[in-house]
Amino acid sequence: MSKSFDRYAGIVFLAMGAGFAAESTRISESAYGSNVGANMFPLILGIILILLSIRLIVETFRYRQETNTKEKLDYKRFLIIFTAAVLYGLFIEQLGYVISTFLFLLVGFQTMERGKIWITLLIAGGFSFGVYYLFVEVMDGTLPGLPAWLGLS
Repeated sequence: MSKSFDRYAGIVFLAMGAGFAAESTRISESAYGSNVGANMFPLILGIILILLSIRLIVETFRYRQETNTKEKLDYKRFLIIFTAAVLYGLFIEQLGYVISTFLFLLVGFQTMERGKIWITLLIAGGFSFGVYYLFVEVMDGTLPGLPAWLGLS
């Protein structure tokens, strides 16, 4: 991308991260049946977004001189990942966290780089089960479980 675009994007994301972090303090600190409050994820994500934005802004000062080459935008990949994200949001309750996250990561990884299906399956499965286990079992939080029609819940 260009230096000016990255700098402005960094500033916008920094403001968004600050907004997430600030607004998360207004959310209830505890949820029914969960020791981890609903305010935890927005706060953590806001802090991560702030830190990454600061890094992006700092990196723009290290860029080499800008060239006037136009990059070809990859609309096909964008639309595939955007559609997968929308479907993820729509079906997370019906399919549960583990299955919907696994499928979203599988589509996302394969869209970005075709091939290496076994590595993709391993990473998507490990991340989905790992986050579910850490959040539900270790931190005593709640996430949508496996769907009832599987007969495993």
